[in-house]
Amino acid sequence: MSTPQASSQESNSAELRGAPVRNTRQRRSIEAALGEVPDFMSAQELFVWLQNRGDKVSLATVYRVLQSMADEGSVDVVRSNDGESVFRRCAMDEHHHHLLCRNCSKTVEIEAPHVEEWAASIAAKYGFTQATHVVEISGLCAECSARALAR
Repeated sequence: MSTPQASSQESNSAELRGAPVRNTRQRRSIEAALGEVPDFMSAQELFVWLQNRGDKVSLATVYRVLQSMADEGSVDVVRSNDGESVFRRCAMDEHHHHLLCRNCSKTVEIEAPHVEEWAASIAAKYGFTQATHVVEISGLCAECSARALAR
């Protein structure tokens, strides 16, 4: 998998858009797979993982379900170094951001109340409502930094 860069995407709930979420066998397989894998995965990687497991799900369905899950906020999406969207079910249910290691892909979920306050105040200052935001923080984790210094 390519190393992700922070680019968490907030999105509108599927309910707000009026789109009902269908609980299909394919969706249940994808949700179960995301519950088993700890790291971010691309749609293609998840498709291969599902195929190797014996699940019959098309690549188009994987893309569609992942987008639906991202829209409803049940998975987080970040962009890899090559710009590909990668997905992961996060441990935190509430809005959060990520610290991502550019080398090993270690991910730390963080809350950032000051960022939330700042984003809301900037939006209000310019008359924006229903504002969302993306915070990107990437670097080297402590272990990768130590290995880099040891070289």
